Amino acid sequence: MSMKTAYELAMERLGKTSPTVKLTDEQKKEIAELESKYTAKLAERELFLKGEIVKAIDKGDAEAVEQLEKQLLSDRKSLRADCEEKKDKVRSSAR
Repeated sequence: MSMKTAYELAMERLGKTSPTVKLTDEQKKEIAELESKYTAKLAERELFLKGEIVKAIDKGDAEAVEQLEKQLLSDRKSLRADCEEKKDKVRSSAR
């Protein structure tokens, strides 16, 4: 009998508390499409806001730069949360 690694023990515990859900090919495809869509949305938003940040820096408007950076962080967080929520819905449709 061999000793289990900490990783193996942790994975066993995780499996007991939240068993893995088997996804269908269709669900995997939906999740991949969602990730792709949200990656594109995020890139578009970052491009726009980073352009605005550059303009604010050029004007020397430190307050606007700070506000735009906060907006960028907020947008990233909300887009990720939205994407995860939709992926969870796809996953839960497996049951």
